[in-house]
Amino acid sequence: MTWSIIARDSATGQFGIAVATRFFAVGARVPHIAAGIGAIATQAMVNPYYGIDGVTLLRGGNSPHDVIATLLARDAGRESRQVHIMDAKGRISAHSGKDCVDWFGHISGDGFSIAGNMLAGPAVLDDTAKAYAANETLPFAQRLIKAMFAGEAAGGDKRGKQSAALLIHGTEEWSDLDLRVDDHADPLHELERLEAVSRERWVHFRKFMPTRDNPAGITDRVIIDAAIDAAAKSQG
Repeated sequence: MTWSIIARDSATGQFGIAVATRFFAVGARVPHIAAGIGAIATQAMVNPYYGIDGVTLLRGGNSPHDVIATLLARDAGRESRQVHIMDAKGRISAHSGKDCVDWFGHISGDGFSIAGNMLAGPAVLDDTAKAYAANETLPFAQRLIKAMFAGEAAGGDKRGKQSAALLIHGTEEWSDLDLRVDDHADPLHELERLEAVSRERWVHFRKFMPTRDNPAGITDRVIIDAAIDAAAKSQG
């Protein structure tokens, strides 16, 4: 009932997951990222513990292949699940249970993994991959959304549209960007709008927030506001 792309931006090292579906609040359960470690998308008859426990296993140094093997061994419902994983070394592994609803499958390329089920056909994944590869000059968030639009144009979820999400992590435990469209007639266009809004203030403000290296961050509002205003003028 979903398709998703996991990718790592070669320029920044950020991990990102974009996902869309004809189901409510997909961003609340499918995407899981551990900064600097890896990313997991758990879908079909979604098992949230594939993301929760999978991230823990990745942190422990397990490969994506071994992570999936461990998760499946614990789950009697594994044939109804779909999951794909990419780690910081670029290793990718995926599982699509035989009871997933057609069309379902997985493809991967240089720095990305795409998986989906209950889709209009294989072109959904193929066109998502082609668009991601063809738009490497775009900023990472926009590149992921552009890829998802291509998959939607190829038919997307064969039941229609309802929700979409975009999750990006950089070096910190908290996200660089976490956008969720839980219930919308055109969720990818709404996701695109929200991403544009994030560039008005949020992406500039977040640079001043606390980090592990600078636990206080920057709290001087004069400095923060001046930087945001300068960024807005440069974009305008």
